[in-house]
Amino acid sequence: MSALAMNAKEQRVKYIRALERFLGSCAGALKNETFDIVLFERRVEKSLKVLRKVEPVRLDSTYMALMQDFVTLVITTLQNREMESDIKHRTLLKEANLIEKERNKGSYKKSKHSKNDFEDGY
Repeated sequence: MSALAMNAKEQRVKYIRALERFLGSCAGALKNETFDIVLFERRVEKSLKVLRKVEPVRLDSTYMALMQDFVTLVITTLQNREMESDIKHRTLLKEANLIEKERNKGSYKKSKHSKNDFEDGY
């Protein structure tokens, strides 16, 4: 395997990890019962510093595209001074939950009562 291909894979993994770290940090702050918009903005700035250090890579997965869109949504929402902080909180929390739902959609869950699920019509 060439060094260039490995470097591209490393960049991709670093970018994905940075996106997931950003999402996790934001989602954790948004789900906090004592949500404070000022603390959230500080956390976003800190997470953005880490994300900006990593070179962006093209990602094809729906989940990855949603994470990239979430970053831009957070930035534009925080820059919008006319929007109330409660509306910002609800909007960003909803998007974070939808992204986590998309991530968990691929996980397999075994049916506990598979005998009762089978219905062949006889």
